[in-house]
Amino acid sequence: MPSTLNNPAQHDAGVEQGAAAKLVILGTGGTIAGTAAQAGDNVGYTAAQRSIADLLHSVPALAAQAFETEQVAQLDSKDMDAATWQRLAQRVAHHLARPEVAGIVISHGTDTLEETAWLLQRALAPAKPVVLVAAMRPATALAADGPQNLLDAVAVARTPGARGVLAVLAGRLHAAGRVRKVHPYRLDAFDSGEAGPLGVVEEGVLRRFADWPAGDALGIDLLAGDVAAWPWVEIVTSHGGASGAGVRALLAAGVQGLVVAGTGNGSVHQALAAALADAQAAGVTVWRTTRCAEGALVGADAGPAAAMSPWQARAELMLCLLVSARGGG
Repeated sequence: MPSTLNNPAQHDAGVEQGAAAKLVILGTGGTIAGTAAQAGDNVGYTAAQRSIADLLHSVPALAAQAFETEQVAQLDSKDMDAATWQRLAQRVAHHLARPEVAGIVISHGTDTLEETAWLLQRALAPAKPVVLVAAMRPATALAADGPQNLLDAVAVARTPGARGVLAVLAGRLHAAGRVRKVHPYRLDAFDSGEAGPLGVVEEGVLRRFADWPAGDALGIDLLAGDVAAWPWVEIVTSHGGASGAGVRALLAAGVQGLVVAGTGNGSVHQALAAALADAQAAGVTVWRTTRCAEGALVGADAGPAAAMSPWQARAELMLCLLVSARGGG
């Protein structure tokens, strides 16, 4: 991936050039829309309490701007489900198809943000920016991070030439395929691993280090129909004392795909490996990745999930099985 790290003066034109662009802001809930009984409580809050319209109105720099807003969902992202993913992807596709819309911002919870980002990127591979924004503190916090993150997300969405599914948190821009949540509560809880962030937002202007996300879209039609018919994919983890009982129970229950979060370079406990071999023999697709926070699997048998987090690998395998089920190979 080409980089502009050696040219720190290179900036993408920001809000000044793209201020007239029409943006659609979609709300799905999350901590960014959460509230707590006491302003000093940054962890004992209830997520998804305020609408996206309320959040925008509470930020003076955004309240005066014209946005089109839509509340697609109102949930804690730990409870993200296939039906919400389907509805969100369909609404994003609808707005992307409108020529007057230059970009989309999605408020989201942090817990499953990386999964949603990857699913949207693979399904849509948008030629316009789709920027996920979240917060680690509720809207009622004494020093809430949501308002600044929203400002930064809008700046990125208005950047000429921006494209792909992105995430903005703590002033850093991440591509959908790289973003990871790496800390449970600090403000800079997201990372892009060894590749580093795609860019940083500085006073409303994006300084970009690498190319925008690219790739072919699987198509929004892939996500149509009854979500109950989507392939069932689970994640299993290798660890000391692992057994194959869980895998065999999943196999008996009808699981269609398994992602294995292996130790180190994707290694798997021998007892678990035997059960996985049985699952593969029964027609279950098995992918390996690593439970390590950084790095990718290396070696001839690394497989398609080598550089993915287990959570993104699960979304990818589900989509691949869905393509196969619908005759796409």
